[in-house]
Amino acid sequence: MLIAIASGKGGVGKTCLAIGLAQALAEAGRGPLLADGDLGLANVDVQLGLQPARDLGDVLAARCAIEEAVIHHPAGFDVLPGRSGSATLAAMDGTALVALLREQRRDVVLDLGAGLGVAQRHLAARADLLVVVASEEPTSLTDAYAVLKLHRRDAPDARAGVLVNMVAQRAQALRVHAALDSACRNFLGAGVPLLGAVRRDPKVPAAIRAQVPLLTRHPSSPAAQDLRDVAARLLDGAFSTPRHAEAP
Repeated sequence: MLIAIASGKGGVGKTCLAIGLAQALAEAGRGPLLADGDLGLANVDVQLGLQPARDLGDVLAARCAIEEAVIHHPAGFDVLPGRSGSATLAAMDGTALVALLREQRRDVVLDLGAGLGVAQRHLAARADLLVVVASEEPTSLTDAYAVLKLHRRDAPDARAGVLVNMVAQRAQALRVHAALDSACRNFLGAGVPLLGAVRRDPKVPAAIRAQVPLLTRHPSSPAAQDLRDVAARLLDGAFSTPRHAEAP
């Protein structure tokens, strides 16, 4: 399964969630690949404290095979690092990257760049599931709706859902989801499922500063537990039906 993690704006914790989801899938025995799809402004390697000798740019330029660029992380998942500051990668439409990831024949968590550029839209449209990360900030809600709107236009039959991050209480996730779901129903003709909620947790920035995955450094933290719940729901296919009565 190719799972693309997207957001309309930066600052909502998208990359940290992508890393956490990859590790949660690894704990479930899936052996996933975490690919940095932020073409031009990659930072998965920075958050994980990696110093790759090869990266996605080398693979797409045929300077090395993907196996030479992939790094196995002790947390149980593999990482395909991106390249930061590459104008060539930033201008790509993502076709070659999608083909490359499909060849892996395993679960792939693809961390997309923030925004609504051609590459982000192309990659999102070709994922098996698009996870749109949102917070309760008004700008985040507006941008998340824009991502969902364009995704419906680009891939009307594709699956997408909302993951609400940095909530103080799970009830906040219901409010965020209700706003996005209502907008999608009213203007796009169908609602959007709630994939889960991840609580605001001081252990998250602590793990980022330490450049260690959250589920490794603080395995019992609230956010770590929430990420495991999200991974379990994805593996169970629970994203197919929106939930309104309770937060996952």
